[in-house]
Amino acid sequence: MDPFRPNPARVYNYMLGGKDNYDADREYGDRMLAVAPDTKVTAWHSRRFLLQAVRWAAQEGIRQFVDIGAGIPIEPNVHEVAQEIDDTAIVASIDFDPVVHAHSNALLTGATGVTPILADIREPDKVLELARTDAGIDFSKPVAILIVGVLHFVMDDEKPFEAVARLREAMVPGSLLVIQHASTNTHPFFKNTSTTNAVDTPSQPAFRPPEEVRRFFEGLEMIDPGLAPANEWLEGNQQSTRLVVLCGIGRKN
Repeated sequence: MDPFRPNPARVYNYMLGGKDNYDADREYGDRMLAVAPDTKVTAWHSRRFLLQAVRWAAQEGIRQFVDIGAGIPIEPNVHEVAQEIDDTAIVASIDFDPVVHAHSNALLTGATGVTPILADIREPDKVLELARTDAGIDFSKPVAILIVGVLHFVMDDEKPFEAVARLREAMVPGSLLVIQHASTNTHPFFKNTSTTNAVDTPSQPAFRPPEEVRRFFEGLEMIDPGLAPANEWLEGNQQSTRLVVLCGIGRKN
């Protein structure tokens, strides 16, 4: 909970125009913007992809959402989008950051169908158990597991592929896995600068090539347009950005 070190959730909040961030987060964000001024565009693309995926999943009949790395609430939120389709939709809003958890508890007080949970994707069994016990997620029915803007902060030695495999294992047929991940296709100068600026902070990124990101969807049917940059998922002629984030939705059959 150190306000003097940049935090991924608060930096993302800053990029989206939120107010729940500190000087360290804004300074880190401004350094990224100096290298790639379109980084804010990437953040908005990622957010729009997430909300578009939630809406589509709800339209496909899914009423349960596990949002891992949910971040600081910012409208419209996942539960609001899902409940526009069906007001019985429920969301487990999961983050490992105590600051995010505190914000979520404060900002979501009184909201129905959403439960803030403090847990870490590096402990998938705990994530699944708390989603069941605290949020009422029934894994015997289809669920959408959302992992947007999280996995590129999980280093290889922290076993991200094993963690996601455990989550896939818990999904029944008809369930969806939604992932966004920073790609090695990102402009080299941006990669080098962001990595250098984030040394010894929780914002240290692990850029991965497309073939590695595809491993997270092993055994799943990919929904068109497949694993693609965020801007290619969105309607209209959205601009590409120097920071490339790959997005995908996989269905378990």
